[in-house]
Amino acid sequence: MARKNPQVEDEDKSQIEVGKPKTWAAGLPGVLHSMGPALKDMGVNRSRKTLLAMNHRDGFDCMSCAWPDPDHRKAFEFCENGAKAVTWEATPITVDSDFWAQNPVSELRTKSEYWLGQQGRLTQPVYKPAGKDHYQPISWDEAFKIIAAKLNSLDSPDEASFYTSGRTSNEAAFSYQLFVRAFGTNNLPDCSNMCHESTGWAMGQTLGIGKSTIAYDDFGKAQLIIVMGQNPGTNHPRMLTALEEAKNNGAQIVAVNPLPEAGLRRYKNPQEVKGIIGSGTEMADQFLQIRLGGDMALLQALCKRVLDAEDAKPGTVLDHDFIKEHCQGLEELKAHLTRLDEGAVLEATGLRREEIDELADRYLQADRVIITWAMGLTQQKKGVAAIKEVINLLLLRGNIGKPGAGASPIRGHSNVQGDRTMGIWEQMPPIFLDALEKEFRFNPPREHGTDAVQTIEKMRDGGMKVFVAMGGNLVGAISDSTAAEAAMENLDMSVQISTKLNRSHTVVGREALILPTMGRTEIDRQASGIQFVSVEDTVCAVHPSWGKVEPVAPNLLSEVAIVSRLAQATLGDKVAVDWAGFERNYDLIREHISHVVGGCENYNERIRQDGGFVLANGPRDSRTFHTPTGKAVFTVNDLEHVDCPPGRLILQTMRSHDQFNTTIYGHNDRYRGIKKGRQVVFVNPEDLAALGLADGQYVDVHGEHHDNQERVLRNYRLVSYPTARGCAAAYYPEANVLVPLDSVAYGSNTPVSKHVIVRLEPTSAG
Repeated sequence: MARKNPQVEDEDKSQIEVGKPKTWAAGLPGVLHSMGPALKDMGVNRSRKTLLAMNHRDGFDCMSCAWPDPDHRKAFEFCENGAKAVTWEATPITVDSDFWAQNPVSELRTKSEYWLGQQGRLTQPVYKPAGKDHYQPISWDEAFKIIAAKLNSLDSPDEASFYTSGRTSNEAAFSYQLFVRAFGTNNLPDCSNMCHESTGWAMGQTLGIGKSTIAYDDFGKAQLIIVMGQNPGTNHPRMLTALEEAKNNGAQIVAVNPLPEAGLRRYKNPQEVKGIIGSGTEMADQFLQIRLGGDMALLQALCKRVLDAEDAKPGTVLDHDFIKEHCQGLEELKAHLTRLDEGAVLEATGLRREEIDELADRYLQADRVIITWAMGLTQQKKGVAAIKEVINLLLLRGNIGKPGAGASPIRGHSNVQGDRTMGIWEQMPPIFLDALEKEFRFNPPREHGTDAVQTIEKMRDGGMKVFVAMGGNLVGAISDSTAAEAAMENLDMSVQISTKLNRSHTVVGREALILPTMGRTEIDRQASGIQFVSVEDTVCAVHPSWGKVEPVAPNLLSEVAIVSRLAQATLGDKVAVDWAGFERNYDLIREHISHVVGGCENYNERIRQDGGFVLANGPRDSRTFHTPTGKAVFTVNDLEHVDCPPGRLILQTMRSHDQFNTTIYGHNDRYRGIKKGRQVVFVNPEDLAALGLADGQYVDVHGEHHDNQERVLRNYRLVSYPTARGCAAAYYPEANVLVPLDSVAYGSNTPVSKHVIVRLEPTSAG
């Protein structure tokens, strides 16, 4: 039974409480923080149907991360943040028709992401006409006619951009990119542009594939796991179970991060007795508290130590057979690293030589090594180069394509990897476009489209007129919030396909529409019967996902249905695609996928196998590399020091524990000791003293950039915290305002959210 939206109190910065950071993650508190909100918001029956079905073979895939599922799943195969994500989506609280009359867009814009999300599920299409300040309910047919008319009025299809979130299923993503390319553009930015784009570029150029080269079981076989720039305790907590298994099997774990994270200190597995009443498992054997931007220097120093060890004992350190048969470029790398300045390495990393030596020794003693990373590496100015150095280090000792070893980027969205596989990319290669042309008998556009940052720039400059988003919250997620919002308001029309409200529904074009869609938890009934969708996890496993609860409203459409009807309204008979058939039976979509997408042959048959299927992966499966020469590539990358002027700090943006990307579940970050607020900036106590500031003081956080534009967070509370010297941290999306739009990673164009130069100016408490 649907319930009306509640009264929600928003954040009061004067009520912020700061305690000591936690030294362990999960345990009984994780269970309580999972089940409490679920039972309160969804009730016993809806909680049972959703939580016990999450990540199981006959259930639905968790929407909160892309962590893979083990073969032997447990009854409670979910984590705290997964439970929060399901509660957030499957809530019976709904936005009713009166809400739109009572809340003008200008008023909604003053509300926080937390308040907007707490209003409940969207249940009816709404439209804001040009010159008006209210959304008003309309019919589905009216909505599609309005959007189609605007799209067809454009001077060029390239005046429209079509964004997607990683929650989108393979079936919806394939249909969406087909519609967009049939419309005539490759403007298909997605959330990958802001997270793992650097990974795709680096791995694609060195290994021939931009995906993980390991399987789930490899974690349990590794002897050394190096975890770089990530916080699994909050962002993908089920990873801690795999790391615990590796520890139990004798593996060593090294954490490389500016912040000490509770989940990498000790893990109390809530599904084991020792995790509830015992001390849990000590995780990191070594913690390298690296300076922001220093990862590339550390990796080069490690590579040099490996090469020096080989020089000292020729033929005993490098995997010469692997390198000779499968690699190229080693001599160039050797020559480059002979010039590496150890002093520059120590300055860039903030580490002691002994710490680097210790990690090098661990690497040299291990025969099976996994290096895993997330946003801490990808969102650096030289993020692509840093990840290429990860590959260099792995290649030296043959740690690619053997059990317990490989490169493991961890995706944050549940199907962001599947989106890309299905064609959601502004730069899809000719082989995909050729297959699309052959299958559907139209000529898809060949010119590359715009990524997320380029889309905002084109909006700003007047070259983009229409923006359509299937999921996500681009205006909240993208860098340089003030500039991004001004750009979005420069549109003729913005369209959001969403389950709940977010910032992107309040910062809109002159015309704006919201199309409500079903969530992954909900039963999807179409003309041919109940449908399932499929997703791809971070280790290339593709599996089905079945909704388990009734939709919160009878008028909701699935994403596939929305795309199909919008395509019909916009394209008519321009291309020979059975859009109505797509909506009626998703098997038809999967049949086309099997003909177009490499590795997805016989999709309908294979997706119905127990557990789905795993996509082929050359480096992992057979040590084959789809590079121009057919070999893995050692690369030479010039070290670039992160310059921070005196009296300034390097700031990174990050999630709180009560958060999934831009979705805010609450105002607490209990692992870091923060309660009842988010407007805080974490600074090392020695830096506070050097700057003449004090714990608990309120400051304005000014971003400094070469364009001299003012970017500032007002009235933030300082929190004395054991981050690396010279570094600071604040929560996104609020801190995105400090990240300049043109501050992007070389090559990947990813916003540089882990290298923001800031100064702190005292202010009075608000």
